[in-house]
Amino acid sequence: MRIIVDGFGGDNAPSEALKGSVSAAKELGVDITVVGDTEKLKACAKENGIDISGLDLRHADGIMEVEYEPNKILKEYSGTSMAVGLKMLADGEGDAFLSAGSTGALVVGATFIVKRIRGIKRAALGTVLPTRKSNVLLLDCGANAECRPEMLAQFGVMGSAYASKFLGIKSPRTAIANVGAEPTKGRDLELESYKLLSSAPINFIGNIEGRDIPLGGADVVVTDGFSGNLILKTVEGMGKFFSITLKDMFGGGLGSKLGGLLLLKKINAFKKKMDYSEYGGTPLLGLCKPVIKAHGSSDAKAFYNAVRQAKICVENDLVGEITKGVAELKQTEKEQSDGQA
Repeated sequence: MRIIVDGFGGDNAPSEALKGSVSAAKELGVDITVVGDTEKLKACAKENGIDISGLDLRHADGIMEVEYEPNKILKEYSGTSMAVGLKMLADGEGDAFLSAGSTGALVVGATFIVKRIRGIKRAALGTVLPTRKSNVLLLDCGANAECRPEMLAQFGVMGSAYASKFLGIKSPRTAIANVGAEPTKGRDLELESYKLLSSAPINFIGNIEGRDIPLGGADVVVTDGFSGNLILKTVEGMGKFFSITLKDMFGGGLGSKLGGLLLLKKINAFKKKMDYSEYGGTPLLGLCKPVIKAHGSSDAKAFYNAVRQAKICVENDLVGEITKGVAELKQTEKEQSDGQA
């Protein structure tokens, strides 16, 4: 199995991308190709004492900076590390691709270079978030600001497949993010999506309110990319708030510090649960091959876990599972349409 890594995507590239890739190649038993300016990659490795002898390098001249217009990855910036890596994936030179670079460019590039699974309306970003009970997959988280009901129905199928294969949840509970739990709540988008998901080949449990998401009310939550990104950023902000609050609580006098020492194990466990690097990255679901969007500030640990995430997707044939689920959804919709005719 070969994983392709964008060596110049993210705030801490290329050093952290190289460190994470080296660790992943050694410990996960995968072949890794790091894409980028090979001379700069070698110089960075030498400067930081990183042994990259176990990695393959593929040269790419440029970097897809976050301020660049995403659509230009297809022509003007087709020689960047992100574009070259995606082209390698599309040409069969790897089994999965990951980048910590521009989200917009990755979505555009993956959609038009790697391409979507036949029948998929839009690819969606699915982020794993911690909950009181375990984890929840939230999608879409920013790839599609505006959505149609049939898109949310497909998100439900894709998310259910991912939660089953990557999170190991049998028959994942799938819900629609909404302002109320009743089937009559929400905009036309939620109302029509509810009807479609009710007959989809998944464990659909209805609507879920925002307050119930972190409490573990569902395993998969679908929504449009605008709403999903707001939910994601709110959760990230609350995680930072909790971390700062805990630090303030146990960083005062002697009594507070002693209390902190007594609870240190639990505090560290909580911090680990809220740490994005533990989850690796965000899968771009609905593509013909696995593509992982790592966090922009990913360190070596996050890159390592993103490679692990990509490996699991390949090993469990996530693309095949999504393809099968979407085909079943399409057949169900056809049967319903024929029955109403």
